[in-house]
Amino acid sequence: MKKTFKFLGIAVLIVVLFIAGFAIYISSKGIPSYPVEEVSYKATITPESIARGKKLASMLCAGCHMNNETRKLSGKHMADVPKEFGDIYSPNITHHKDSRLAEYTDGELLFLLRTGIKRDGQYAPPYIAKLPNMADEDINAIISFLRSDDPLLAADATPSQKSKISFLTKALCNLVFKPFPLPEQAIAIPDTNNSVELGRYLVHNLDCYTCHSADFKTNDYLDPPKSEGYLGGGNQTLNMEGKVVQTQNLTSHTTGIGDWTKEQFVRAVRSGQKEGEEALRYPMMPFNLLTEKEAGSIFDYLLTVPSIDNNVERSVLN
Repeated sequence: MKKTFKFLGIAVLIVVLFIAGFAIYISSKGIPSYPVEEVSYKATITPESIARGKKLASMLCAGCHMNNETRKLSGKHMADVPKEFGDIYSPNITHHKDSRLAEYTDGELLFLLRTGIKRDGQYAPPYIAKLPNMADEDINAIISFLRSDDPLLAADATPSQKSKISFLTKALCNLVFKPFPLPEQAIAIPDTNNSVELGRYLVHNLDCYTCHSADFKTNDYLDPPKSEGYLGGGNQTLNMEGKVVQTQNLTSHTTGIGDWTKEQFVRAVRSGQKEGEEALRYPMMPFNLLTEKEAGSIFDYLLTVPSIDNNVERSVLN
């Protein structure tokens, strides 16, 4: 019996030492790095591409990078990132010489947006948006905007503060989240006359599904419909006060948008308002840059998604 306890104690000690060694390894290694592929690419910049890029960046990038004091994309403290990921700051991406994007070439920007790998090879953590499914034309538009003289990008000296990355983030980046491959074929803009296809494209590339599926950790970023609880809501996001706000069910079940009209949905998406109810609250922001046609196409696509019975109590303004 004593030998049994002795061997058991040794086994437990080995496991503890292994876990401790693994934790020390992950902590010291930090965020992993990967080879950087040289991409020969120069953005095609036109007034139209800049306007399109500003529209996309305003919906995808500004929420994290917009500094309310400077009114520029000079970075801020991201209070809505769960604390278990660390104390996170978005960087300054204006045209200042010391901004995070100052030395990026167009090819390096494209590589970052597609794969999640920075110019120094370090992986961008999972709370930083990546666009593996976005059309080439829209990627070009975003880069066009970032190269423009738009006031949001005017040089600003606000220093980029270094984030304090948690052990969990380091572990996830080493074990779970990996860079995306560069697309092997061109990705075209969907037919804008096909409402369902346009809606699908917007749901996937405006990050609707990432919040409105079951959990960020179980999302399939290369094939979004394979995400757990796809668009069924219940994911736990945070508002700016650090309070949990569960995302709503967007499927056609009666616990979702099954009893909504298209007009109600379009109004809610574009203005944050639903008749007879409190306004939508952060982190769901009104997408007022979407046209009625675009917001309506999202509704049309959602009606084609398999319905999920998931009654999520709606968070409203206090």
